Amino acid sequence: MKNEIKQKLEEIVTLLNDPEETVLEQEIKQKLEKILLLLDNPQADRSSDALKQKLDKIGELVNNAMVDPDIDIEYHPAEQEDEPYVLVTYMVGDYNKPTRKIRLGKSVLEASAEEIANQVTSSITEFKSEIDSVEMG
Repeated sequence: MKNEIKQKLEEIVTLLNDPEETVLEQEIKQKLEKILLLLDNPQADRSSDALKQKLDKIGELVNNAMVDPDIDIEYHPAEQEDEPYVLVTYMVGDYNKPTRKIRLGKSVLEASAEEIANQVTSSITEFKSEIDSVEMG
């Protein structure tokens, strides 16, 4: 744990010492909050790395299953208090681009990446069907 904290502190020092980098106060605060979180809960950083890997795997599986040029899929990892989600945009026309946010809550994230990818793919297919039925009358 000492090495992880040392590494994160070195990142902050490097960021502050870089003359070409514009340092934002918010960015420094976020990095320091991560260090404090790590001090309070040493397992938190490891679990966030595991979550990131799982979300990457889910994104890869969904992208392989959903090959549709009319569907735009964006993956948003968890932010400070927010849960991760998938933002789906269906490009119906130039001016009609309905979107749906598929939230990946804690209970959903307990399942395997394959199961979650199947749920997300199913939700996207259902969303597309709903929009198609409205568009077709």
